[in-house]
Parts: sequence; C-alpha cells; structure tokens
Amino acid sequence: MQMRRTKIIATLGPATDTRESLAGIILAGANVLRINLSHGSEEEQAARARMVREVASEVGSEVAILADLRGPKIRVEKFLNGSVTLDPGDHFFLDAGEHPEPGNGNGVGVTYRDLPNDVQAGQMLLLDDGMITMRVLEIQGEKVLCEVVNGGKLGSRKGLNLQGGGLSIPGLAEHDVGDIKRAAAMDVDYLAVSFPSTADDMEKARQLLREAGSDAQLVAKIERTEAIQNLDAIIAASDAVLVARGDLGVEIGDAELPGLQKLIIRRALDQNRVVITATQMMQSMVENPIPTRAEVLDVANAVIDGTDAVMLSAETAVGKHPVKVIEAMHRVCVGAERHCDTLEDIEQLNVRFQRIDQAIAMAAMFTATHVQVHAIIALTESGSTAQWLSRVRTSVPIFALSPIASSRRRMALYRDVFPIAHVQKWDDINQAVSEAIANLVEKGFLGAGDRVLVTMGAALGKEGGTNTLRLVQVGADGMADHQAELDLH
Repeated sequence: MQMRRTKIIATLGPATDTRESLAGIILAGANVLRINLSHGSEEEQAARARMVREVASEVGSEVAILADLRGPKIRVEKFLNGSVTLDPGDHFFLDAGEHPEPGNGNGVGVTYRDLPNDVQAGQMLLLDDGMITMRVLEIQGEKVLCEVVNGGKLGSRKGLNLQGGGLSIPGLAEHDVGDIKRAAAMDVDYLAVSFPSTADDMEKARQLLREAGSDAQLVAKIERTEAIQNLDAIIAASDAVLVARGDLGVEIGDAELPGLQKLIIRRALDQNRVVITATQMMQSMVENPIPTRAEVLDVANAVIDGTDAVMLSAETAVGKHPVKVIEAMHRVCVGAERHCDTLEDIEQLNVRFQRIDQAIAMAAMFTATHVQVHAIIALTESGSTAQWLSRVRTSVPIFALSPIASSRRRMALYRDVFPIAHVQKWDDINQAVSEAIANLVEKGFLGAGDRVLVTMGAALGKEGGTNTLRLVQVGADGMADHQAELDLH
C-alpha cells in the first residue's frame, strides 16, 4: 500500500465488533480508532478498547484509541410511539420540566432544564441536525411554545440546537466526569471533549483526566458558536482540535461552514496543534460500496487545506462496507497529497524556540527544503520532536523511532509521521544512528545511497532531550556511512 501522510480515524460500532472486521479496517489503513461514549453500554465500550489493543498487536500495527465524551448535547425526550410527524404551521411545545409526559403530536420533553431561560420569541430552534426547524412563539413557565417552520418526522432522543448559538449550557456535563474516569481506565491515547465553549472547559477536562491517572492528550471538538468566538484560547488549551461539522453546521448555517472549516484548520496549524476534520465525509458509504464525487472532493479539500486526519463515523460504526470505506478514503487522501504544495516557507512554523527540540525540528525542516533527502528519522522518547517536525508540510516521510508504545500510538495521529518500534542497544551516537538506519533498511523504507536527516539527543534515551541533527547517507552495507555526514548540535 502506498504511504499515506494524512491519517484516518475510524469509529467503532456494531459493524466492527468482530475481530475479523476490526483487523480488516486496521490493515486497510485506519490509524486511530474512535470509541463514541454516546453509544453502547460501558461493558461494550471497554470490550472494544481491549479488542483494539489485542488485534493491533496481532496484526503489528501502531493504532491509537480516541474516546469521545458525550458532552452536554441537548436532546428531546422519548415519544410515546417512538416518533411524531410535524407539519409546517403546527404548534409544538418543548417541556423543560423535571418529569415531562411522554411526547406526542403536541409536544415533548427536553433534557435541558434552562431552555426557557435561554431562548426568546422569534428565535429559531433546529432539531434532528436541522432537518426540522421551529420558531419560538412564547415562554409558558417550563414550556417553550413553538411554531413548526420546516416539518418532518421527529424521533425520540434527537438533538436540539439554537440557531446562532447562545445557550448557556456548560462545556462538561455531569455524566462526562464519570466518562473521563472510564476513559482513563481504558488507557485511551486521546480524549475528545464535546461542545467546549471556553478554554476553561478544556482545562477542567485535563485536570479531571490527570486526576484519573491518564496522560492522554485532549481534543477540542469545535461544534458551538461560542467555541468559534473563543477559538484561539480553546486551541491553546488543547493538544488537538476537531472540526465537528454536524452541530457546528446546524448552529452557524451551512453557508458559513466551508469558510469556518478552513479557518479552524489554519488557526490550529498556526498554533502547531494537530487538527482533525470530521462528520459525513463519506456518508453515502453507510449503504453504498463507493463514495460520491462530492464526498471525494470534500475529503481531498480537507487534505489540501492541511488537516492531520480525516474521520469516519457511521460509515465504519454501522455501515455495510467498513473496510471498503477505509480503502476509499486512503485512495482519496493519497491522490490529494500528490497535489499539495510541499516544502512551504519554513517561517510558517510558529515556533519561538522555547525548547531545544523545537529548534532542532525547525532546523531539520529547513534543511529538508534545501537538501534532497529521502526521509527524516526522529529518535524520540515522547514523540514531541516528531510532532514539531510534522507541523511543516513536506513530501519527505518522518519516521519516528521510539521504544515507548504509548508515544508511538500518540504519533499515529500526526500527519507525515510513521511511528516505528525501536529500542536502542548502544549509548554511542554513531552506533545508535546506524541501528536506526538498519531498522528502516530492514523494513524496506531505505536503501543504499539514500540520504536522511536524523534528530536525536546527545544523551540517548532522555525524554525531551533532542539537541542534535545529522545528515547521513546510507552505506552499501545498509548502515550509516559516517564518512558522509554533517553533524549539527
């Protein structure tokens, strides 16, 4: 399979609950596997995490696990008969009381108790991802009386949004506190925080995660209007951001979504954060074996914009063709990458050299723009150098060699980075470089005569100690030719 620089996140679900299907999507190219804590029982979610670790080990792949918090999503309560059909002009109430009656054609309960305090007459409420719209007529105690503008079938537990945002719902729901503890127990690599409004939401989630004993990295899902207003601060408080186009598109309107997607990706890259693009990227493949042309262009556009990863949701969780959708997304990403501008102006990397490993990463990418090399090798413990390297778009693959499994899994999300298990047997730098090159030659990534850049620490095996850059040529024996190298430190 051709090397793909953009990473693929696949959501787990009933369609991937056998070892065969899970192995299939990993071998097809899934780099990160997402467990959506909104679906399935606690036992099912824990079983999926265990099976990911077991199957990934069996097939020899470095894959990360991303747990996605439920968040404070507002939903309608259950209908007596499962659903109702609403017509334009119908009057329909939303009951925010503690114990609403089962829903019917006149109204239904909602999970958000403060809804009557947050809305006013004339505002538009969007239900079921915007498929149904209602105009608020008046507030009657705990009930919000509405007029249906766009009707349709409304089912139990469907989502509700306020057009333009403005709901005062907190970024972390009460159930998220327990879910964070469960995610820590599952030893996830990433935790996605749903519906954050401010940087404080991310900082609180990080505190709870660390208290639960996890060092997983945090992903901020940008899906509320308030998040756009506080975008830079949220990005700064996160390790990665996710463009969650479902709820975000409902709140801000579909016409604004394309421009905001590009803005979020650019702002994330400006702060050297990992960025993910998600929601309905290949939705038609839930049923069909091939994507639409519009879906192909959507995925390719995100790749060209610089996203680190593209995400699949229902396509793999409940779709009929989970392996085929991974294969299709792989093809599209590889095709788009051929048309990306590479080796951009190195000054676009927003680094102020607060750490030596950042400066070494900058120097490596600068060298890669001026010297023809076949690969960059990062001898790394934590993976931080590999992340800095990945922030500059280049056609040169970055092989991140680490002895730490959790670091390798985390690096599975970084664009351009290919994590490799590697245990150094020598303290001597020359021997360590030769070992690393021999590892990649053995795996078929390098050959005699290839030139590579190697980043490492003079004190080998020390986390955060990268302070050396070498330009090395692979010798005829598949080892480093130390007669043909440039050492910068």
